[in-house]
Amino acid sequence: MTTARATLGGGCFWCIEAAFEELDGVESVTSGYAGGHVEDPTYERVCSGETGHAEVVQVEYDTGVLGFEDVLKVFFTVHDPTQLNRQGPDVGTQYRSIILAHDEDQREFAAAFVDELDSEYDDDVVTEVVDLETFYEAEESHQDYYDKNPNDRYCTFHADPKIEKVREKFATKAQ
Repeated sequence: MTTARATLGGGCFWCIEAAFEELDGVESVTSGYAGGHVEDPTYERVCSGETGHAEVVQVEYDTGVLGFEDVLKVFFTVHDPTQLNRQGPDVGTQYRSIILAHDEDQREFAAAFVDELDSEYDDDVVTEVVDLETFYEAEESHQDYYDKNPNDRYCTFHADPKIEKVREKFATKAQ
């Protein structure tokens, strides 16, 4: 088995993590922080908006089952890439739409994907495509948050609809 990683941010990491965990071929999803200028950020500091980090997930997937394009299709299904620095009730740069490329091929593919996607929306797609410098794993309480807290009100309002979208749109790839 050959695996690859994708690092993506599109709002609260709890919701994005839960959606990706629905897919066959996803080996792991880790919530974390990337794209900022402070070493070893904490959830509280990232939420302040002062570190420059985005809440992101790092998805490790089996390339024999999923391709990077599949990962991007799921990502753009579960968030609105036209909302600048927000997703639903979550507002701030830490909730921006961002793809953090692991190499030049990923960066070029993601940039072309975003350019093509832009024509499908009335508003401009604001998703950033940048190189991943450092990924900081979020605190343990944020890992598998949805699985640990399925009745959490935030999860039922925001994660459940994303999970359902993935199950419906990607039924052939869902677990």
